[in-house]
Amino acid sequence: MKLVVQVKLLPTPQQAAALEATLHAANRAANLVAALAFEQRCFRTFDLRKHTYDQIKAEFALAAQAAQHVIKKVCDAYRTLHANLAAGNLGKLGSPRRVKAEAKPISFRPLAAQPFDDRCLSWQHDARTVSIWTTAGRLKGVAFTGSAGQLAAHRRGESDLVCRDGMWFLHATVEVADAPIAVPDGFLGIDLGIANIATTSDGVRHSGKALKAVRHRHRQLRRRLQAKQTKSARRLLKRRRRKEARFAADTNHVIAKQIVTEAERTGRGIALEDLQGIRDRVRLRKPQRVTLHSWSFHQLGGFIGYKAHRAGVAVIHVDPAYTSQQCSSCGHVDRQNRLDQASFLCTSCGFAEHADVNAARNIASRGETGWAVSHAA
Repeated sequence: MKLVVQVKLLPTPQQAAALEATLHAANRAANLVAALAFEQRCFRTFDLRKHTYDQIKAEFALAAQAAQHVIKKVCDAYRTLHANLAAGNLGKLGSPRRVKAEAKPISFRPLAAQPFDDRCLSWQHDARTVSIWTTAGRLKGVAFTGSAGQLAAHRRGESDLVCRDGMWFLHATVEVADAPIAVPDGFLGIDLGIANIATTSDGVRHSGKALKAVRHRHRQLRRRLQAKQTKSARRLLKRRRRKEARFAADTNHVIAKQIVTEAERTGRGIALEDLQGIRDRVRLRKPQRVTLHSWSFHQLGGFIGYKAHRAGVAVIHVDPAYTSQQCSSCGHVDRQNRLDQASFLCTSCGFAEHADVNAARNIASRGETGWAVSHAA
């Protein structure tokens, strides 16, 4: 299983200036390659290399491997764009968003990430330093902090140099051995929501009240600072722009760890709803759209997935249709069963339960059925 480990670099001011100049040069070269690729409709790495390799090496003082990675980065970006267009993620044919995406070449920010392979980057784990190629020459002895054990044992492939809010990071890929997936003794159903971020079929509810309060406070603060339009307000906005996202990610990590730990302890698998495309399917009033679009269910599902994979816990995704309207006791489906956001009362058998717990039990039941079907002898 492949994971990404974030390592923080601690460069001196001179080293940081060299790293910044390198990213600027690489991304100016990437913009040139992207424009030529768009103009000539040439998106294959081998073909694009023949048109641009010598030019960007000479014009931007890039080493051979750095130039190769710039071209590959551009091709990967166009491959992602074309996949999104084919999947309809940028709107229907002729929609303004799709037309805008198709009408101009891809562009890269001056400090966009740049990949480095083992020819451009080497690790000295004992000294906790790296040696990295830059346009100013090879930088040796760039200190880093973080867990070096996993990197030394499992690092594979490229690492991306990232500059974020004045800090420097390397995103390194590690490949760890897959834990054998144990045959589950039942499933722990997980209902994902906004009022309760996650509710298990055991009745454990992870409230979203604190996260909702943090997001509301950040929205109010952003609104006030944007209205001021002063330099100090803009500085504060820039400094706080990722704080909400970090809080949400930390909350999701904690919830995911608790869910996976419980499933592993009881020998069960985890059943999750397949919520792909839900933002496009759901129609809400304007005040509710912000809440829906800030709902990080995909991130939480991803955290649960990779943590479960490492622990050898089976994960299955099930159809979420009518899980909130179906009675987990008798199976009766009726919109009237759901009295409000929190209450469920079956109109057929009279079964009463918290609505999210009832939905989680339906998800667990569907997980067992789906596992049995997919693993039938």
